[in-house]
Amino acid sequence: MNTAAKPTSVRHQIIASATLVAFLMYLDRICLAEIIKSDSFARSIDLTQGQKDLIKGSFFWAYALAQVPAGWLSDRYGARFLITLYIAAWSLFTLGTGFCTGFISLMLVRFGCGLAEAGYYPASSGLMTRWAHIENRGFASSAITWGGRVGGAVAPMLTIYLIVTAGDWRWVGWMYGGAGVFVALLYWRVFRDHPRQHPRCNESEIALLAEGRGAYQPDPRTARSFPWAAAWKSHNLWMSNGTQFFTNIGWAFLVLSLGDYLKVVLHVGDKLSGTMTTVALTIGIIGMPIGGWMTDYLSRRFGKRMGRMLPMSVSKFIAAGLYFVAISTESPWLATVWFGLATFFADFGLPAMWTTMQDISGRNQAQLFGWCNMWGNFGAAIMPMLFTGVLKAYDTNNDYHEGVWLCAGAFVLAGLFALFLNAENPVIKEDAV
Repeated sequence: MNTAAKPTSVRHQIIASATLVAFLMYLDRICLAEIIKSDSFARSIDLTQGQKDLIKGSFFWAYALAQVPAGWLSDRYGARFLITLYIAAWSLFTLGTGFCTGFISLMLVRFGCGLAEAGYYPASSGLMTRWAHIENRGFASSAITWGGRVGGAVAPMLTIYLIVTAGDWRWVGWMYGGAGVFVALLYWRVFRDHPRQHPRCNESEIALLAEGRGAYQPDPRTARSFPWAAAWKSHNLWMSNGTQFFTNIGWAFLVLSLGDYLKVVLHVGDKLSGTMTTVALTIGIIGMPIGGWMTDYLSRRFGKRMGRMLPMSVSKFIAAGLYFVAISTESPWLATVWFGLATFFADFGLPAMWTTMQDISGRNQAQLFGWCNMWGNFGAAIMPMLFTGVLKAYDTNNDYHEGVWLCAGAFVLAGLFALFLNAENPVIKEDAV
């Protein structure tokens, strides 16, 4: 091929397809919280609050526990086949939601959905090291995560709209699941594990992506076992685990309990609460690409350590403060704006976290990313029970303030852990990428 030719744009198509998958994944992930609180569901299946919390948490327990095995599979066998399989599997479990008849069946499909979704972000983390220019990892990471956040933002309003329009909550699972099977086929067609393996990627684009990476060939080595010794000894990795764990406790309120807060505390109806939750999460969407751009800018200006750490840490402290502001207002729409700004700053620091994990994980990329993501989702898994427990113990006037304080405190702890992260210190020294 002519190496002087203009680079092809396959890398953009790869990132766009990965972003679409993340959109679908969050749509499937968030929809059940809206389904459960709908009047249509209440007429169909009677659940206690404890059962609802277990169903919400079951997804995140499965998602967390499967992170490392899913990461190992991705490092061992490649992303193309496995991600296609993951998409098809979680879509079928989502479709199965529409056939559930009670607590046990809902627990099983949500647990299965969590298992299937667990592998996507670890595999996508490795994808970014191959398909994004080394100086644009922050923005590329933000693009994929942005897709997930768009799905999460759209999910409340779209889910409620479909329930109200169809007159039955079951149609949501059937429609989302069917769309997912189509996306799985699309992903298989578009994606390849490495630019040198893609039939439409020319030498100029390969050379562009190879800048600063030597020969830039598909790595014939496979990670046959998880680097337990290095992971347990890495202070850096434990700081990352702590940041993720407490971030997800703080963030989970926005996707799992904000709708309940609007209904119970501010007396908003089903449809409007779904719209308001979507508005709040939509404000957060803007934080993702801005955070990715800022991560790249600060890293070029101050080096990777400060460039990754600053947006990751400072954003969590601001998000915590905005929680306190949000619960001080009695206006539903004003509270929505403040919660939306909290979402903005929670998401602003996420590209820095993703990029840091790419920096420090080496060829064990998917496995170590999965290890870190596992701890983060332990936080999301215990949040519903923690939140309900705190409300039962301390909320005497049913204003949810004590639960929100818990989540704000979690953001503060996440910011403190992030202060000690160093993107220039890989878990395994010879594996920096």
